[in-house]
Amino acid sequence: MILGMSIATFTLVHVLLSVIGIAGGLIVMERFLRNRVLGLSNTIFLVATILTSATGFLFPSKDVLTPAQMLGVTSLVVLAIAAIALYFGNLIGAWRWIYVVTATMALYFNVFVAVVQAFQKVGRLRMLAPTQTEPPFIISQAAVLAFFLILAVIALRRFRPPTA
Repeated sequence: MILGMSIATFTLVHVLLSVIGIAGGLIVMERFLRNRVLGLSNTIFLVATILTSATGFLFPSKDVLTPAQMLGVTSLVVLAIAAIALYFGNLIGAWRWIYVVTATMALYFNVFVAVVQAFQKVGRLRMLAPTQTEPPFIISQAAVLAFFLILAVIALRRFRPPTA
């Protein structure tokens, strides 16, 4: 039992938070690229992504610190910087690019984990890369990284929120 839920229920909640975070993050990314007001989707993205990273630490683990937990720590640090840039820096000056970079990184981390999980849980993908060191897995993760690097560069050029 985790937080009063069975492990299966808790896992479902964790996965739903991840999906909500990714969906919200993709909307935020679209708003960056079109130079639109971030709106409620931005808050949904940040909250869901923070909760996703935080709930990941509650899963039982025999290891002291797993690679997933190290990524969770990194994600929470990145999200803390994003929150500071957004809520204290108001996206003014350097805080604009700091927010774009950290929000993009947080979304990338979520998608990175989604790809890892897909290769672990989806039978056909698992057959292609059972140890996640095979070329299909590496190529998939490299493509995801390249995609987010390109999006970040374009977003940095286009997103110019109004300063009030």
